[in-house]
Amino acid sequence: MVTKQKGRSASAGKGGLQVIENHQRKVRVAVRIAAQFLGRVTHELGVGRDSVSLCFVTDREMARLNQTHRKKRGTTDVLSFPAEERPKPVTLARKARELRGKFLGDIAISPAVARRNADSFGRSLTGEIQVLILHGVLHLLGYDHETDRGEMDRVEGRLRRRLRLAG
Repeated sequence: MVTKQKGRSASAGKGGLQVIENHQRKVRVAVRIAAQFLGRVTHELGVGRDSVSLCFVTDREMARLNQTHRKKRGTTDVLSFPAEERPKPVTLARKARELRGKFLGDIAISPAVARRNADSFGRSLTGEIQVLILHGVLHLLGYDHETDRGEMDRVEGRLRRRLRLAG
């Protein structure tokens, strides 16, 4: 069952309640498809359906979040906010087992930036948002492509193939 109120979609399914909010109106987002994909990702990883919340935000809000939390100017496509500090995973499977049943955190996505990226990468907006959801979830698990010498990129590549996402 999916309910929508003031830009909020809550979907109850096996493994708990999944919350997705849309706080922007500039770019039309397929919220139901994003919710289904987030469910696929959490299922593939073996963490609870309710372990991640997702919010679509304006470019202005994303720039504010980026400045506040990363001390970087300007907007970006996706930001992840882990519920708690997590060390880099030894293996994806082990980390998923450790975190099963726990709330991982929040993901913010700017659909305006996602649309620009989709155009430049030759992907659909829906495909780009799916890539960003996966990327955000991996950050919530403790991966950090800025410091891990390619490990997150390798894990993300494997998961993209398993989930049949564009490269």
